[in-house]
Amino acid sequence: MDRRTEAREIAMQALYQLDAQGDDILAKLEVFFRDRCDQDDMVHDLAKKWTRETWENLKVCDELIESAAIKWHMSRLCGVDRSILRLSTYQLKFCEDIPGRVVINEAIEIAKKYSSDQSPKFVNGVLDAIMQKVKGSKQ
Repeated sequence: MDRRTEAREIAMQALYQLDAQGDDILAKLEVFFRDRCDQDDMVHDLAKKWTRETWENLKVCDELIESAAIKWHMSRLCGVDRSILRLSTYQLKFCEDIPGRVVINEAIEIAKKYSSDQSPKFVNGVLDAIMQKVKGSKQ
């Protein structure tokens, strides 16, 4: 598995834990990252950075998701989809070094692996709308 893909999956899982348990587990996530990263410092550092910065920018990400997911409120989304969308929205908005299409394709693959059969299509539609809003049609 690609190292950045692995970091995305770990970050999504950490965001899921934060969503379910709140800020109280922030200190405990270091153990989670170390256990999941198989001694790979790059994967560890990326997963930790993406998790922390997504969580710090949660309000901005959630507003973008809600504006793109017409008729869907964040509370109605399953936790896995919500975590995938939050991480990907953070990357679309704040990680200029990652092409938008890469972010969306990775999110679709993570949704195929961890969520329902309908999720990849939903994730694709929401993230495409967010990308158009954030980056314009240049992607």
